[in-house]
Amino acid sequence: MEPPAFATRRASVRRLPGGAVESDRLAVEEPLEIRIGGRPVAVTMRTPGHDEELALGFCLTEGLRPVAARAADDLAANTVEVDAPGADLDRVQRSFYTSSSCGVCGKGALEAVSVEAPRVESALAVPFGVISLLPSRLREAQATFELTGGLHATGLFTAGGELLCLREDVGRHNAMDKVLGWAFRDGRLPLEHSLLCVSGRLSFELVQKAVVAGCPILVAVGAPSSLAVELAEDRGVTLCGFVRDGHATVYTHPDRITA
Repeated sequence: MEPPAFATRRASVRRLPGGAVESDRLAVEEPLEIRIGGRPVAVTMRTPGHDEELALGFCLTEGLRPVAARAADDLAANTVEVDAPGADLDRVQRSFYTSSSCGVCGKGALEAVSVEAPRVESALAVPFGVISLLPSRLREAQATFELTGGLHATGLFTAGGELLCLREDVGRHNAMDKVLGWAFRDGRLPLEHSLLCVSGRLSFELVQKAVVAGCPILVAVGAPSSLAVELAEDRGVTLCGFVRDGHATVYTHPDRITA
């Protein structure tokens, strides 16, 4: 699978030891401005590509109820216009917890998400054999990472382990937003019969995005944070970390993983 041409850039490097000068490829990082009604609401550093999906996923998980995304009316570079009628732009924050009445703390973060997103009640059950294969299938599809070694990835899978969508980005949250934006455009939300897999660790914010999307199982190669586990437990998400080499650690709601 070939990566998009605009996702990488060549650079001259010196290899050590030996001192050979060679051409290498870097993952591109550029800003993207997201607008609603012509008003800038966020700027994120991202890898170019699937920008409309990124903007939709961001707005979805910020509670802005987007309808569509397109190039900006003034054709400004690195800018996407999102149609989100009735969005309260004054409450736009990168995370829900900042608007909580108790301030920036774990309790406020959990309470804020519970207001914005219902508990995931999916009856989905998946064999561990499927779960254990997801990271390797994700890695096999990471074309840009293969060239640069510098990108995170999120993959959306069926309950049988079929890869539906993979997106790469320098930002782990952007990769997730791109996948959720794709799912929104494809009419797949909520993701009650699907699984999400990420290439690194699990933060609170990634779990929050999975909750908003209604995804019952979130898989990662790395470890979750304490608040990510608390949120997953509270919102009914099965959290699987350290999924590699035929092993996994299930932190919350293990009943969804069958032998």
